[in-house]
Order: sequence, then structure tokens, then C-alpha cells
Amino acid sequence: MARIIFLHGPSSSGKSTLARALQDRIEGPFWHISIDHLRDAGVLPTRRFQTGEFHWADCRGSFFDGFHRSLKAYADAGNDLILEHILDTEGWLEELAALFAQHDVFFVGIHCPLELLVAREARRGDRPIGSARQDHETIHIGKAYDIELNTTEDLDANVEALLAAWRSGGRASSFGRDRT
Repeated sequence: MARIIFLHGPSSSGKSTLARALQDRIEGPFWHISIDHLRDAGVLPTRRFQTGEFHWADCRGSFFDGFHRSLKAYADAGNDLILEHILDTEGWLEELAALFAQHDVFFVGIHCPLELLVAREARRGDRPIGSARQDHETIHIGKAYDIELNTTEDLDANVEALLAAWRSGGRASSFGRDRT
């Protein structure tokens, strides 16, 4: 059984910053993985999507289906994961819960004020403008978390709180084995 710490929050909410800090402090060799890693590594033909030669909407479903299955394969092979993801599509929570059923998933809700999300999104320039606002308004609805963090709080304090809750072993989230 692999251990998966699933960071779920809006685009530009600070998931990557938290994941890097967590990876530096957690016991064990946890992989830090997200779709941004694939995009930034050149896995996707990003320029051709940007020019309109390829249409992201035509490829999105198969991309995420493959991404989700790859996460299961990493975990099934015994790799512990710090996963950043945005569950912005109907059915993804249930799909991932089924794929991760044999693993210990600790589900972390990441929050950040809307004004800060919008400012970060504009500075980054690698997200469609409006993604952060849409995520902020929708992605936490109907989700139960093992812990919720606000990334405007101190990074070290958030890492410590996350680690303490994770180490406690309690799981009552949308992924938790003891959920009803």
C-alpha cells in the first residue's frame, strides 16, 4: 500500500510551494507529481495547442484518463506520492477514489483568498485567465478533507500541521477508508 498526500486546491493557490516544502520534510522518498510537471517537461505539444493546430478540448479527456491511470500505476508499484491536482471535472473524485482504493490517501483542501488567486494567475501567465476564479467558486463543493489549509498562513506552520494530521492516521475524507 502506497501513501498518497493529495493536495487539492484552485489554480495558483500555492499547492506546488506546499508540495516542495512537504517533500523536503516528510520521512521517506515521496514523489511530487502534477500535470504541470508533464506540461513543463514538454510531454504535451503545448505550442501546437497554443497555435490552434491541436485542440485541447479534443485531447483533454484522454490526457487525464492516462494521467489518473499513471498515478495508480506509480502507487501500485509502491511509490509514495505528493499529488497536486484540481478535481474540476464531474466524476474525477469517484474515479480516483476507485483507482486509489488500495492505498492510504490523505486528502488536503488548499484554500487561498480569491483576490490573491487572481493576482497570482495574472503574474504566472501560464493559465487561462479566469481559471483561478472558477476553481475558487466550485472545486471544494461536496469534498470532505482530512485537513484544510490556507496558503496565506505561514508555510512552515502549514507543513507542520499537515504532517501532524497525516501522522495521526485519521482518515475521514472523500478518500478515507473509514468514510461512510
